Amino acid sequence: MERDHVKLTSAEITQLWTAYINDSVLICKFQYFSAKVKDEEIRPLIQQALDLAQGNVKTLTEIFNKENYPIPHGFKLDEDVDVSAPSLYSDSYVLNYLHLGAQIALQTYSISLSLAVRADVYSYFNECISQLTPFLRETKELLLSKGLYIRSPYLPTPENYDFVKSQSFLTGYFGERRPLVGTEIINLYSNFQRNALGVATMIGFSQVAKSKEVRKYLVRGKEIASKHCEIFGSIMREDDLSVPITMDTEVTESTAYTFSDKLMMFYSTALIALSVGYYGSSMAMSPRRDLGVKYSRLVLEILKYAEDGANIMIKNGWMEEPPRALDRDELVKKK
Repeated sequence: MERDHVKLTSAEITQLWTAYINDSVLICKFQYFSAKVKDEEIRPLIQQALDLAQGNVKTLTEIFNKENYPIPHGFKLDEDVDVSAPSLYSDSYVLNYLHLGAQIALQTYSISLSLAVRADVYSYFNECISQLTPFLRETKELLLSKGLYIRSPYLPTPENYDFVKSQSFLTGYFGERRPLVGTEIINLYSNFQRNALGVATMIGFSQVAKSKEVRKYLVRGKEIASKHCEIFGSIMREDDLSVPITMDTEVTESTAYTFSDKLMMFYSTALIALSVGYYGSSMAMSPRRDLGVKYSRLVLEILKYAEDGANIMIKNGWMEEPPRALDRDELVKKK
């Protein structure tokens, strides 16, 4: 049994802090989506997602207050979104956003749960997973019913199990490449989907950004995501595999202020951070060497993009400092 009060570990406070920031962003986005949605089948899912995010922020605030830990500033409805702005994205985009967002959140919560030690933190992330699982299923079912869900490619059923017999299984630079294996297909397919959503997101963001510097950065992000979609799609087409659909046309012509530049920069750099992790995992799960080389090159490209984004955020005072270790040298200087 735990003592009456055990301090939060570095892993716990970091996961809680990050969760608060992310949910504060989602509240802004879901409030906006709720005000704009026309499809009455999608509206309840947006409200459900909004309720989850608001409930999370309330619970996280209680944990921070219990620890006498400062509440992150995060993002605010009166600072970072205009819910009266015209529609920036179609209802189809919103539904796909809810689905992919739930997938990402579920993976993130699983990591957070594995790192949690204190009972209340473990209970919080366990509850997040319990609430999100049925929500993910509902979004998937609605996508299927509307014909918007494109299943990943099917694989033939082998006659029997087999073992790899040649080193050529690993090669892919010269000569005839072996067909993609399941793990490689899954990662190529999923990375294409996430980048397709990223392209549409960046197009919309770039249309409503106020700062010329931010607009230029977002257009560059759209171009990078488009190029990555083309790379992943071309690899899959080599094996005559189906490729996910793009979402470029799901953005309206609105140029009115919708989200703050701060929110859009945070969201864009957060997507890049996720991509680095997904690409790294994809590299580890791809035995064919040419795929590993491609992923490593793409990671370098988006790391540079992420660094440029961080510099813009720091210059404008938009980057909130995460929990960090004590700077002993700084303490000495204060003495």
